Amino acid sequence: MADPEALGFEHMGLDPRLLQAVADLGWSRPTLIQEKAIPLALEGKDLLARARTGSGKTAAYALPALQLLLHRKATGPAVEQAVRGLVLVPTKELARQARSMIQQLAAYCARDIRVADVSSAEDTASQRAVLMEKPDIVVGTPSRILNHLQQASLVLRDSLELLVLDEADLLFSFGFEEELKSLLCHLPRIYQAFLMSATFNEDVQALKELVLHNPVTLKLQESQLPGPDQLRQFQVVCQTEEDKFLLLYALLKLSLVRGKSLLFVNTLERSYRLRLFLEQFSIPACVLNGELPLCSRCHIISQFNQGFYDCVIATDAEVLGAPIKGKRRGRGSKGDRASDLEAGVARGIDFHHVSAVLNFDLPPTPEAYIHRAGRTARANNPGMVLTFVLPIEQSHLHMIEELLGENGAPVLLPYQFRMEEIEGFRYRCRDAMRSVTKQAIREARLKEIKEELLHSERLKTYFEDNPRDLQLLRHDLPLHPAVVKPHLGHVPDYLVPPALRGLVRPHKKRKKLASRKVKKAKTQNPLHNFRHRKERCRPTAVPS
Repeated sequence: MADPEALGFEHMGLDPRLLQAVADLGWSRPTLIQEKAIPLALEGKDLLARARTGSGKTAAYALPALQLLLHRKATGPAVEQAVRGLVLVPTKELARQARSMIQQLAAYCARDIRVADVSSAEDTASQRAVLMEKPDIVVGTPSRILNHLQQASLVLRDSLELLVLDEADLLFSFGFEEELKSLLCHLPRIYQAFLMSATFNEDVQALKELVLHNPVTLKLQESQLPGPDQLRQFQVVCQTEEDKFLLLYALLKLSLVRGKSLLFVNTLERSYRLRLFLEQFSIPACVLNGELPLCSRCHIISQFNQGFYDCVIATDAEVLGAPIKGKRRGRGSKGDRASDLEAGVARGIDFHHVSAVLNFDLPPTPEAYIHRAGRTARANNPGMVLTFVLPIEQSHLHMIEELLGENGAPVLLPYQFRMEEIEGFRYRCRDAMRSVTKQAIREARLKEIKEELLHSERLKTYFEDNPRDLQLLRHDLPLHPAVVKPHLGHVPDYLVPPALRGLVRPHKKRKKLASRKVKKAKTQNPLHNFRHRKERCRPTAVPS
């Protein structure tokens, strides 16, 4: 019998093993999208569902898919093992998360249901071996799935029963239009399909015509973001670009924003500029860089989730994805976009316990704002979004507010902050900004890439065959991203605004370390702790 906590799902007729997995995940009742979509999916209907980020869309298609597969295996005629479910996602990171969620839901039926992720291009040979065993569900990006179909390592024409397009509104904008059209030629004429999306745009309508057959459209009457009791949204007008850096410094250094934070900017170059700026003040931050391999990016996310970093700087998928028709992936202005579009994190990437999203650069579209804000206030946890706005950007901000607002009420409240109280930090801010030059940004990016080359497992064999190349790389000229001035990491009391002096102690740890050192120095002073000890007379040996 299923755990009583899973009673909210029992009326859907799910397998007891699925109910037990749901109970283990701590889900007491289905979300709105799950409540509406799962019964319709179990009836065999095609679905076009829109629900906000973090609303449980993955489980909304994974549970009915697992239920249908389990029911077929338990009651249907004995047939050979084959791939019957296909999940298409726009990025490798989303594929990895979708596979992980499906495996968690199938934890108690792992012998009956097998799931494979073939989104990574690095291990094609091992993927072929996995596909030869014919897993029940395959997850991947359209380009990787098409590659396996063309090489005949994956055959779906006679077996596929369920197709899922997750984050459907990003598939075209990430440049997968041609791959999707080619991929559909390898599928059977009849199958059940789900399109899950955070927004309905032209791309989703085009996919609907390509994939769905008489679908049920679920355009749920819920706000695209959590309510004000869970998610607080603010805006702050900064008169100059320098004011933005000054305000960010004050918020982080004085711990006015507590907990984990995501900082969004619009270009990769801005990501490194911001990281080097924060490093000047001993504020640790990391950049999620699409120029680095997938495993390195996942490692950064894992470290953030484990608490090694409290701040991650990233660009969003709308900027990196460049929804321009007819252009292929990877073509963008040099230095402004990551070489790998899958570095975008505004959609789907699973950051844990994010307290605040700081839009250091204004999102380029209202949809981008929604997806950025969706990284916080998840699973009934509170969150905050703070958007930095320049005067020339206020008209664009009003457009975002119009999309979010209901009955004309303002959504982004003014952030109550007196810039004149932090004027004492301005000279420090200018000093740090001067240190972050274009050359420093370039060398910071090169340094990360060099480290990746030196520690790459894939290049290990190459360096063994070409040791001189490894020697040259190791003994190359040292890179100096930016000169860090240690005194900037310390905040004197006289610079802290009077209203905050009793609340923030930005250099508390520094004082503890200093006091310990002084104490240690005292005890080790031989002139202070000298004690005379009278030596005992040793008995002399008597010669025999």
